[in-house]
Amino acid sequence: MTTVEVLLQNCQLVDVTTRTIIQKDIGIQSGYITFNATDAKKYVDLEGAFVAPGLIDAHMHVESTMLPPSGFCNLAIPHGTTTVVLDPHEIANVLGIAGIKHIMKDAENLPVDCFFAASSCVPASPLETSGATLLADDLEPLFDDDRVIALAEMMNFPGVIHDDAEVHKKIQMGLRFGKKVDGHCPGLRGKDLLKYVATGISSDHESTTAEEALEKLDAGLQIYIREGSAARNLEALLPIITPENAHQICFCTDDRHPADLKNEGHIDNIIRKSTALGLDPILAICIATLHAAKHYGLCQHGSIETGGLANLIVFKDLHNLQINQTWHHGKLVAQNGQMITPCETGVDWTPTKKSVFLPSTITKNSFAINVRSEPIRVIGLIPSQLYTEELHLNSTDSDILKMAVIERHHNTGNIGLGFVKGFNFRDGAIASTVGHDAHNIAVVGDNDADMLLAAQTLSPQGGQCVISKGKMLAYLPLPIAGLMSDEPADTVIVQQQAVLDAIGKLGCPLEDPFMPLSFLPLSVIPKLKLSDLGLIDVDQFKVVPLEV
Repeated sequence: MTTVEVLLQNCQLVDVTTRTIIQKDIGIQSGYITFNATDAKKYVDLEGAFVAPGLIDAHMHVESTMLPPSGFCNLAIPHGTTTVVLDPHEIANVLGIAGIKHIMKDAENLPVDCFFAASSCVPASPLETSGATLLADDLEPLFDDDRVIALAEMMNFPGVIHDDAEVHKKIQMGLRFGKKVDGHCPGLRGKDLLKYVATGISSDHESTTAEEALEKLDAGLQIYIREGSAARNLEALLPIITPENAHQICFCTDDRHPADLKNEGHIDNIIRKSTALGLDPILAICIATLHAAKHYGLCQHGSIETGGLANLIVFKDLHNLQINQTWHHGKLVAQNGQMITPCETGVDWTPTKKSVFLPSTITKNSFAINVRSEPIRVIGLIPSQLYTEELHLNSTDSDILKMAVIERHHNTGNIGLGFVKGFNFRDGAIASTVGHDAHNIAVVGDNDADMLLAAQTLSPQGGQCVISKGKMLAYLPLPIAGLMSDEPADTVIVQQQAVLDAIGKLGCPLEDPFMPLSFLPLSVIPKLKLSDLGLIDVDQFKVVPLEV
């Protein structure tokens, strides 16, 4: 007779290895699964509910939740998340290895299995000024931690293709440790794609069309279908999935805001959307669990098998996934949308605060742009995408706002200036210290005085703000590296909603204009971006003049 600690009875077990549903009781002993139980200390009758493996986010930046891992867990666990692969390159771009270690420390002993990818591109490219520069020798000690399971997304794909020695040293280091090397190659096709893959890079989460994703699948990449707060690629990429190639597909969010996590969900949200769009729900669950675990070699995750970790979700409707229970290592950690015991941070974040410094000489004249000839290059927003357009317009055309990116780490005095179309607000300015990936201060506005006040509001604590006619309308403080808050998640959500309401009152039609703003400085996603060094043509990978 075998007695276990917990026996889940009357289960409809979603077997992701056979893609079937079976009637089977599930025993839990010391946090692991067993099917040999004949007796139990505690019986739990699930009354015919479905039980599936806990959900896995194959790639995300926890900093984008504006919360450290402990705060993120309180939002994600009730939605069935039990495992995440985190790339902490946001805080790494501000604070270097020290920032990474703070995130890893906070992630210890949480009721979510936090694995890490060592941030490969700090900075993302030479076309920006970040707070730190991490070389292969700096990253190597991170691999001594068993939680580091990959080299993080190699965003500097031009460096890969053009044989940058340091880029290739990082890739070879990851492979030498027997780890996966994650990719990031938006729009890369043909011979350049094949060269990128030949280095040993094994995944990509930047596809935006089915054609692009299929070519990358054929080249051997694991495709992560991303559905986050900034980029939403699920609907475009869902048609590529077949029962035969689904093992090469994972789900990820990349960047997810706290209100979206709380109100819409996490990976469970992607499953619901994909099922509503016609994907078989069992296949969707496989993609959200087993396929990510297999890709990273997490043999005790992603399925419900003897000897595997008892990371489980319980739900009643296969076609409309709503999580009733989340189990982590055999313990019930969330039920009916609530944490059993909320997580708290055990980290002293003081060394990460006051990281935002403005040039000492900055005035409103620092935002003046002398347009020598028209038309000019204007950054064009594309809804729900990280890509932008290169528009050739006059500076006085409708919905043209001024943009500035101010270096905030080393007092260089660098200020990149340009124009952007798509925000469509008047009589004010917005600013954010969340500016991927160097996280300099990004400001958009229609007058220099408000742009200056917006930038000044964010020093030295960081955050996001809305200014109009010389007054601060709303402010979301993000004191941890200018990226995250140590306040409770609900407080952050209220503060974030306040800044969104404020910019909405200035006429901005975007649901969350701070999200596209945060990616406008990112010099590794086409087409036109702005860094502290100037206007960037990503396809040419160089600074270009404002004038056409």
